[in-house]
Amino acid sequence: MANNLMKALDAAFGHPRGKVGELGGRVMAVLNAKVEEHVTDVAAPTPEEVVLVLGPGPGVGLKLAGERALKAIGVDPSQVMLDEARTRCAELIVAGRVELREGAATRTGQPGDSVDVVVSVNNLQLWGNRPAAFHELARVLRPGGRLVVSVHRRVLDTSEYDLIREAEEAGFTEVRTSLHQYGGVVGPAVQLVARVPA
Repeated sequence: MANNLMKALDAAFGHPRGKVGELGGRVMAVLNAKVEEHVTDVAAPTPEEVVLVLGPGPGVGLKLAGERALKAIGVDPSQVMLDEARTRCAELIVAGRVELREGAATRTGQPGDSVDVVVSVNNLQLWGNRPAAFHELARVLRPGGRLVVSVHRRVLDTSEYDLIREAEEAGFTEVRTSLHQYGGVVGPAVQLVARVPA
């Protein structure tokens, strides 16, 4: 029974697929809305900047970034989530301000020094190899580029200290974490903010 529940939760939220993944996307769009808005505000993309959104899920934060930035690129390993984001961001895609592609934190498909901001909401626990992901994100960020990551504290399998160390070892500076409470059924979130050297 517990194994079946874990499989269903993974199909809905971890690695969304099928009809269960579509339902999970709708739930994520509601539960993560405040976090997505806050992370976009912290990242503060300008009309001249390119934003890479890791795991955009149903596209709520991707749309917010696309409305503010020159371009927002969403990279997600789930075809179901790419389809959800494509629907939500349709007008911005037509306008050339949002782009979607299959990928992950460790393999973004971006050239080096090609984005100004990287944001990630509630998927750091799915990165697989976190140190490799931090290196990839440092690689694709332009000098002075910034990283904003938010993750539910309850799914974080490491300490905030270890996150800071991993980011610093990948070349990030000014790395700091903070705890945020968004209310409702969603528990507190750990937010990591960092830069690559200018």
